Amino acid sequence: MNVLFIMADQFRWDHLGCAGHPYLKTPHLDALAARGVRFANAFVNSGVCGPSRMSYYTGRYPVSHGATWNRVPLSVGEVTLGEMLKGAGLTLALAGKTHVMPDRQGLARLQLEGGSELATLLARGGFEEIDRYDGHHAPGTESGYPAFLRAMGYGGDDPWSEHVIAALGPGGELLSGWHMRHCHLPARVQEAHSETAYMTDQAMAFVDRVGDRPWVLHLSYVKPHWPYMAPAPYHALYTAGQCLPVLRSAAERDDEHPVLAAYRQHEESVSFQRDDCIRTVRPAYQGLISQLDHHLGRLFAHLDARRQLKDTLVVFTADHGDYLGDHWLGEKELFHDTVQKVPFIVCDPRPQADATRGRVESRFVEAVDVVPTLLEALDVPVPTHRVEGRSLLPLLHGQAPADWRDMAYSELDYSWRQARLTLGKTRLERCRAFSLRTERWRYVYWLDEPEQLYDLQADPDEMHDLGRADGSAAVRAGLRERLLAFLAARRHRTTVTDAQNLAGTAQHKRAGVFYGQW
Repeated sequence: MNVLFIMADQFRWDHLGCAGHPYLKTPHLDALAARGVRFANAFVNSGVCGPSRMSYYTGRYPVSHGATWNRVPLSVGEVTLGEMLKGAGLTLALAGKTHVMPDRQGLARLQLEGGSELATLLARGGFEEIDRYDGHHAPGTESGYPAFLRAMGYGGDDPWSEHVIAALGPGGELLSGWHMRHCHLPARVQEAHSETAYMTDQAMAFVDRVGDRPWVLHLSYVKPHWPYMAPAPYHALYTAGQCLPVLRSAAERDDEHPVLAAYRQHEESVSFQRDDCIRTVRPAYQGLISQLDHHLGRLFAHLDARRQLKDTLVVFTADHGDYLGDHWLGEKELFHDTVQKVPFIVCDPRPQADATRGRVESRFVEAVDVVPTLLEALDVPVPTHRVEGRSLLPLLHGQAPADWRDMAYSELDYSWRQARLTLGKTRLERCRAFSLRTERWRYVYWLDEPEQLYDLQADPDEMHDLGRADGSAAVRAGLRERLLAFLAARRHRTTVTDAQNLAGTAQHKRAGVFYGQW
């Protein structure tokens, strides 16, 4: 069986046709959901690209893997999905974005900086890179996209900045997509040469090269993440009236939580507090999603033509959502469902999954569940002393485990953000927050700041923070205890397997140690 693990960047859970969006066209993802299971309560373990992806790649929560922010290297001591598969003779190929940063200090300490195969594997997070493309700045030699653009005739000093994320003004002047006011215009790049089209082509070429041998591919798109520049015709596919209503209320600005108040002063939040920004960006964002869906349709058709789709397990998800002006915020990071909840579809091609095809599953699933799911599907042992997620195969195969989780966990390290400076905080280790999301409650514990609490039954849009309300004290105390119990149970002992632990229990006399005898 092949595995196709697809991730989109900054893709909101409510921006799918099959999730109920009244206008957005996502026929190929809808069809994937009809062939598999759509998990309606899927949550990331961080609302930030880097730490969220490291949880997807290790099966461990950020508090365990330690890469708590973008560009924080994953420790060389952490083991990723690619390394777990390599130990079983499989290779995890990559086309697209990972946010993996090499732990150069750790590699140097182990004297692994010499370009050896192992050093390269560790520096790349266990991936065999077909084409590494993170999409936030002009790509370098890790990607073939710059050379591709030049071969297609795009000139200038930087084709990415001058064509891919740029438009032309009425006088022929160059307008940068970094300015969101320009996102209603078509990107200068032709659609067939865009980032999404290019990376889909790389995936299809990889499948062709591998042939009939089994493969495991992580296809990781940079869109619909900013810059929100869509090529024609996708830039004009939707109008502002075909976008979801903005979720925000004046009451949210009354007696604001201090950290949220600081985030609302960030430039991106101030921009998204403008109605014209929302009406400009949201249609382009939806266009980027429809474009991505179109190219997934190309890929699925290509696999079907090769008679491989019927033998390929497909996972589609995202690393987090996007506020787009909801709650008076831009970007992501904080603890609203707009950001923390993500699309999550799994299609298992095997007969064991036939009974659940087309099901919408309401049980809680998390980013950390991807690693154990793929390992079990490929008959690779799950390192249970490390992995903190749970395999989803029982749910995919129609089982109903009585002990399934009833909450999701997420966290934030905001020590890197302007909000910390706005709040005058100098102790970096205190700029942390930890959150639980249950069916009824969203609870956030902030170090040195008030708690947050939302009653999702009475307030599903999370408008009224009860974190400082006297009447919520008992609920907050109960959730605080659950959070403490959760954090105390993390798997920090990673150098000894569970099997070794069991075999070595109460074995001191066999080792010739006889303390305590009378």
